[in-house]
Amino acid sequence: MSQRDLQPRTALIVLTALNLLNYVDRNVLFAVQTLVQDEFHVTNAQIGFLTSAFLGFYVIAAPFVGPLADRYSRKLIICLGALFWSGLTLLTAVTHNYSELLIRHTLVGVGEATFVTIAPTFVADLFAERKRGRILGVFYLAIPVGSAAGYLLGGKLSTHHGWRFPFYVAAVPGFLLALTVLFLKEPERGQFDSLKETPERGTILGLARNPAFLTSTLGMAAMTYSLGGIQVWMPKFLYSERHYTLEAANFAFGIIVVVDGILAALAGGWLGDYLLKRWKGSYYLVSAASMLLGIPVMIVALFAKGRLMLPAIAVAAFLLLFNTAPLNAAVINSVGANIRASALAVNIFIIHLLGDVPSPTMMGWVADRRSLQTAFVLPIIAMGISSAILFYGMRFAPPVAESVLVEAEA
Repeated sequence: MSQRDLQPRTALIVLTALNLLNYVDRNVLFAVQTLVQDEFHVTNAQIGFLTSAFLGFYVIAAPFVGPLADRYSRKLIICLGALFWSGLTLLTAVTHNYSELLIRHTLVGVGEATFVTIAPTFVADLFAERKRGRILGVFYLAIPVGSAAGYLLGGKLSTHHGWRFPFYVAAVPGFLLALTVLFLKEPERGQFDSLKETPERGTILGLARNPAFLTSTLGMAAMTYSLGGIQVWMPKFLYSERHYTLEAANFAFGIIVVVDGILAALAGGWLGDYLLKRWKGSYYLVSAASMLLGIPVMIVALFAKGRLMLPAIAVAAFLLLFNTAPLNAAVINSVGANIRASALAVNIFIIHLLGDVPSPTMMGWVADRRSLQTAFVLPIIAMGISSAILFYGMRFAPPVAESVLVEAEA
């Protein structure tokens, strides 16, 4: 393998590993939140608000980071952001009340926004356009693997060493990977893009007139609402409603997320690329269909008991995670390379503001007044909304250049 071929793969591995740590740090809290509640004596709504506040500051930071990344070195901004969030993760050692934990969590959101806004554009410029779904499938493997690692680390280590200890384990590798990013070769922006710039694709104001961007973003927002709420509350559901131990609940859900997530991310990216040869809206189609199929399975998962429950949760999680790569590819393809980081910043602002910023708190509010099982009706409704938007958005997908189709057939 030539050095030219090795460089993109090396960069993909480094950025995927850093993305994995990003999701480990987020999901450790979900695994230990019962212990946090016991120590700080807070309600379900207050625990849900930790995630809402994290994501609130995350979306506020993203619009400032995006334009910087479109003008200056992306790898430098990624490095500084990773060092910032890893340092703050270590500060969990000095959080002794709910307010201090809330401040720590919100500042980590600012640091992580620098990575999530920029890294997908870096990855998209490393490989040919026809491979975008599959490559993003590899990059977004970090979501299920990192999420599962957060549940498993949090559930196992917190039982023996307290709920703060897993955060220390998650922080140290972040420093090393952040410095490694500085040694990556920065790719030329848009070097593999085949479509010409237009006002809708090439300007920030044009995004308001870009239906491909708007439908993929709004569909992703509804999906994020659903996924965010389920990630926060499923371990607590297994613990309080189905009477698992805390360690067993995190282990079961962690295994489901990592196995399903790996298979779903790779399969969704591959299927989106494969169908792209036949339908320009394939990324929208794959995402919409997976969300629609997930609704009845999620209903079964919530009301089933005994042996049927965990398999139903596993299938529902697979269908939710199946759209990760194709839906992100749809967003990236909907805009030009020169504003891609800024467009992703707008996308991040919208999907989290409408998605997993409100969902954990809203579900916690319903759980305090009715039951946690009732609260899961909210993400099910969001899945239906996401599917409807994405089916509608298929017609607006950007055309696929003939040269890309020829290369894909070769």
